[in-house]
Amino acid sequence: MSARWEALLEQLVRERYTRLVGHAMLVCGSRDDAQDLVQEALIATFAGRARFTTIAQAEQYVRRAVVTRSIDESRRRTSERGAVARLGARPAPAQEVQPPGLGADVQRALQTLAPRERACVVLRQVEDMSIRDTAAALGLSEGAVKRYTTDGTRRLDAALGTTTKNLESVDVRLTDATEVRNGR
Repeated sequence: MSARWEALLEQLVRERYTRLVGHAMLVCGSRDDAQDLVQEALIATFAGRARFTTIAQAEQYVRRAVVTRSIDESRRRTSERGAVARLGARPAPAQEVQPPGLGADVQRALQTLAPRERACVVLRQVEDMSIRDTAAALGLSEGAVKRYTTDGTRRLDAALGTTTKNLESVDVRLTDATEVRNGR
C-alpha cells in the first residue's frame, strides 16, 4: 500500500508540479509563496495517505489543499495584523532608562546632598579630580573641598549603608631614634 501512494506522489510531482505551482500563484500571487503552498499541500495530502486511484484525483485534492492553506494563511495574517494594531494602540508603560555609570540608588542618594557637597563628591570620587583641581573648578579653597567631600561622603555612606575609608589620610606613628637607626 505505501509503495502505491509513494509512486503516485512521485508521478504527481513529476508530471503536474508546474501546473500546481501555477494554480497556487493565481491563488496567492507570489511564486515563492506558491511553491511553499504546493509543498504544504502535498505534505498534507499524502501525510494522511488518502486513497487516490488516479493522478487526476490526487491533483484535485492537492489543488483544494492549496486553496484551503492559502485562505488559512490569509486569515492568520489578518489576525496577526489586528493583534499588532491592538497592541500598538495600547500606551507603552514608561520605562526608566538607566544611564551608564552610577546606579539609581547612588543617584538618588546624591540628590539628597547639598549642592556643594554633591559637586565635591562627584568631582573627587566619580571624576577622580585632585583636591586642587576641584577647588579651582568650584572656586573654593582646598580646605572647603576636603570638608564638603568628607561631609558628603559621610552622608552617602549613611544613606547607602556603606563604609568609605578616607584614602587621603595617612596613618602616622611616632617612633624613637633607635627604631629609625635599626630600620624599623
